[in-house]
Amino acid sequence: MTPAPDRISLIFTVLNESGSLPALLDSIASQTRPPDEVIACDGGSADDTVRLLRAETRFPLRVIEAPGANISRGRNIAIAAAACEIIACTDAGVRLEPRWLAAITEPLRGDDRLITDDGQASSVAGRPSWAAGFFAPDPRPGNAFDIAMSATVLPERSDVDPARFLPSSRSVAYLKTAWQEAGGYPEWLDYCEDLVFDLALRARFGPPAFVPEAVAHFRPRTSLKSFFKQYYLYARGDGKAGLWLKRHAIRYATYLVALPALLAGMVALPDLAARIACALLLILGIAAYLRAPYRRLSRSWKALPPWGKVTAALHVPIIRVAGDAAKMIGYPAGVWWRWTRGRRVAEG
Repeated sequence: MTPAPDRISLIFTVLNESGSLPALLDSIASQTRPPDEVIACDGGSADDTVRLLRAETRFPLRVIEAPGANISRGRNIAIAAAACEIIACTDAGVRLEPRWLAAITEPLRGDDRLITDDGQASSVAGRPSWAAGFFAPDPRPGNAFDIAMSATVLPERSDVDPARFLPSSRSVAYLKTAWQEAGGYPEWLDYCEDLVFDLALRARFGPPAFVPEAVAHFRPRTSLKSFFKQYYLYARGDGKAGLWLKRHAIRYATYLVALPALLAGMVALPDLAARIACALLLILGIAAYLRAPYRRLSRSWKALPPWGKVTAALHVPIIRVAGDAAKMIGYPAGVWWRWTRGRRVAEG
């Protein structure tokens, strides 16, 4: 059966999300354009997540229980069960703006969307097959660490090049037929699965329509320990998927070659001018490295008292270095997995 072409299925996965789930459900209930159906796939929650989902009555919600399913499989299960041609995808732990669903699906809706006889996605009038929303931080009010974390790890709209943007699946929409043609989410990956899926969509359909007003609010990690683990797992996922080799190589070269060389030059070079040059290069490098986070911080810390601003400013380089260290440890772990256990799966 061909999916309904102008109707919307909203899907998300959950696993032990009873604490964050009410905010997501409230935001779905507040959408100016309600979804025609909502499908949640639970990966085996041991808390009240499933009970909260089954108690929801404000919108049509179907719960699929798939114990042991990772996030990729959970999304694929939910999308396969969807009755609508337009799929909007978000995540637990997110709070959606009221116009999120209307905005993110607008480029995909309309009577000029065609589904060919063989069930594949087609379009006229330049309509895209997928659309990328945006995301914004949702820090705890007055919390200097949360505000510093948000400024360090999350881009602003001005930082995004729409032609190169790869959206997180906390804020994305696509045709169900496009999901099928792209091969679905890669179930062999536990992290970075949405980037691999994005790349498959981009290769087949080109860049997504960028819809910055489709905003999903979410809270980054609230402790350095949980942030380190998150970025370790992200980088391990990069290594498993064979992503961003050049980017990771630059990081290793910076920390293991350039930084030690400049520090050694500041101490060991006999010429004073050369030592000063090394110091200036180091200062310029650090300034460039922290420029974007501090620019974003200066726009988001207005509600903090003076000492809170100092605390937030001191947190930025610590968060940045901790994230880089986590990536430098996680990436080779992922590469090792790819070489020893997952290479056949990853490549085919």
